[in-house]
Formats: sequence, structure tokens, C-alpha cells
Amino acid sequence: MPHVIVKLWPGKSEQQKQRLADAITRDVMEALNYGEESVSVGFEEVSASDWRAEVYKPDILDKPGTLYKKPGYSM
Repeated sequence: MPHVIVKLWPGKSEQQKQRLADAITRDVMEALNYGEESVSVGFEEVSASDWRAEVYKPDILDKPGTLYKKPGYSM
């Protein structure tokens, strides 16, 4: 039961988020052989001023072994 959480800065439209959720769902289904009913996708908006403390440090710096795609930026 994959649940994918996308953390991003605020400002994307509902249409953009839905399009991304649909693409993620399709890719998870294809890559992992799950049915659509098994996949869920959520979005968490994090302000730019909180990004380092709420995302970059806890999810990227402190968990390098869990990253399969590392960002091309540093903070």
C-alpha cells in the first residue's frame, strides 16, 4: 500500500497537484505492480522560510540512506 507524500512550496494550483498525483499513481502502479486502489498520494505545503527546518534537515540531511533522488541544492 504505497502512500506517497509530496512536500512542496505553496502556490501550485489544484489542477497541477492533481496532474502530479495522477502521474505518481500511474508510475507507482507500473513500477511496483500495484492496482490503483492500493496507491494514495498526499501533498504537504511548506513555506520557503520553513523548508530547511521542516524538510531539508529532517528528510534530506538526516536521512541520506532513504533518498533515491537527491536534490541539486544545499542549504
